[in-house]
Amino acid sequence: MDLWSFIAWFFWIFVFAAYLMVVFSIIADIFRDHSLAGGWKAVWILFLIFVPFLTALVYLIARGRGMQQRSVAQAAEIRQQQADYIRSAAGTSSPSDDIAKAKALLDAGTITQAEFDALKAKALA
Repeated sequence: MDLWSFIAWFFWIFVFAAYLMVVFSIIADIFRDHSLAGGWKAVWILFLIFVPFLTALVYLIARGRGMQQRSVAQAAEIRQQQADYIRSAAGTSSPSDDIAKAKALLDAGTITQAEFDALKAKALA
């Protein structure tokens, strides 16, 4: 095997890996999109199986912007869930949660207005 055949082999392996990444991203996006009906999801998957390159190209052109928006929304949701989990594991809460709890205690008559003001100042500090 000469040098150029070796380089061409690596190039085609790279192209194939990139193609697989695109196909798996499209499949993930198809199942992530809740506005797309089940029948249309099946049609996209069938076309991806039988006419893969053309379908991937059409999907990226037709639905690429929505694909990006769904990906960003999912990333934001995951980030929020991580922050909530870390906050609950550390036993801390956000200032707005602390103020809401203190307001509920004030409304129930459990604490006085002065105690509420002290808890609010502590939460905001």
